[in-house]
Amino acid sequence: MNGPVNESQEASAVKLLQRILDQQIQETKVARRWKYFYRFSWLIFSIVLVAMTFFGGFGNPSVTSYSSSHLAMIEISGVIAEDTKANARNTLVALKNAMENPASVAVVLAINSPGGSPVQAGIIYDEIMRLKKIHNKPIYSVAGESCTSAAYYIASATDKIWVNKASLIGSIGVLIDSFGFNELMQKMGIQRRLLTSGENKSILDPFSPLTAKHKVLLENMITTIHQQFIQSVKRGRGDKIKGHPDLFSGLFWIGEEAIKLGIADELGTIDTIAREVTHTKDIINYTLEENVVDRLSRKFASVVGQNLAETLLQHTKYNILSAH
Repeated sequence: MNGPVNESQEASAVKLLQRILDQQIQETKVARRWKYFYRFSWLIFSIVLVAMTFFGGFGNPSVTSYSSSHLAMIEISGVIAEDTKANARNTLVALKNAMENPASVAVVLAINSPGGSPVQAGIIYDEIMRLKKIHNKPIYSVAGESCTSAAYYIASATDKIWVNKASLIGSIGVLIDSFGFNELMQKMGIQRRLLTSGENKSILDPFSPLTAKHKVLLENMITTIHQQFIQSVKRGRGDKIKGHPDLFSGLFWIGEEAIKLGIADELGTIDTIAREVTHTKDIINYTLEENVVDRLSRKFASVVGQNLAETLLQHTKYNILSAH
């Protein structure tokens, strides 16, 4: 009695296993086909993208071709850093385009930023100073909600700074911020295992105590950068600056007070400059915007990188398995 039943069960199990295997094989084939389809689609798309880029398939005519008299505007908005829109690379390209276009009678930086990298700000500052020597064309600044720290570093290089009466201006100082968890870790019985090849390599590590030596090193560093900041502001603003004891202490002021201190010049907007200073009807935005080509190229690069990583991972697994 048990023999036939067992044979029947075994036959059913074999059929079930066969169906599972067939289904798995079919799903693998479908996944492979879609993978090849996506890769082929991206290949075709990239070819079309490159062709349209070289033959002008995307984008509007360059602002540098604008031939009527106008005020050139460049936006510096948000945190100033290498990986943000308000970085030195983008700003320098926009400045170059605006200054070299003979139709632009002046350039105005529309600044609305709490600050950021002193390196990025320093690069922009130096380029403004260089361009002012080469081109007989004024560069102005207009502050929005805030123009502080690295943003003010940039503004101080321009010929004149307009502000709103409530704009936040100044904060001429430098900081390095971090956290320290070493005492909390000791209370929780957590041991930090950190190996370094240099005695100062762990400086600013949040899980290690800040030594007296490291504190001195960091203080000297920010003091040097602070002095660079101060000297740049003095060079840019000249004798406009009033001798306030807290001017370079990191404090900031509202627009009306900033004018009294000599770190800003007048109340006004970009329209004020166009109407009363440059007497131009047109304000042309030279800010370097990310276009369709940039976004799609970055997306394409991301997909290619992901596929390459997956391929390398698969080969790595295969090699490991083959080694056994």
